[in-house]
Amino acid sequence: MFVRSVLVIVMLALTCCMYASAQTAPAAAAPQTAKPEIRHVPATYTSPSSGKAMYEAYCASCHGLDGKGDGPAAPALKMTATNLTTLSVKNGGIFPAAHVAAEIQGGATTPAHGSKEMPVWGPIFMTLSGHSAAQTQLRIRNLTNYLESIQVK
Repeated sequence: MFVRSVLVIVMLALTCCMYASAQTAPAAAAPQTAKPEIRHVPATYTSPSSGKAMYEAYCASCHGLDGKGDGPAAPALKMTATNLTTLSVKNGGIFPAAHVAAEIQGGATTPAHGSKEMPVWGPIFMTLSGHSAAQTQLRIRNLTNYLESIQVK
């Protein structure tokens, strides 16, 4: 009789485990549809003399290495990352250097940047430059010049 009672208890426990497992299996197997998140990391130091190096370090995660707005972080953005290679085309064939520099600095008001998804690089560059205004402006100018160099013709 004792063996039969133990066997019934074991069978009930196994049945409960199988039932609980069956209830959680579909949820675990369901595909994830959550939007990817942007990981915020500190800006690393790059030479202020290389616009390309700064672009790759600070901009390519959203705008892509080629500047077309398809970087690895782009799917997590609320708004589509700008294709930076067509800025001249969208501005009548003239590269809008002053506007681009203002965007980088943080003084322009663009809806995509108003959401603060794009970091305001002026203060970050100021910190990276040891609070040197001249070096901060050099960074902004060289990054702007690099963006001008990748414009489609």
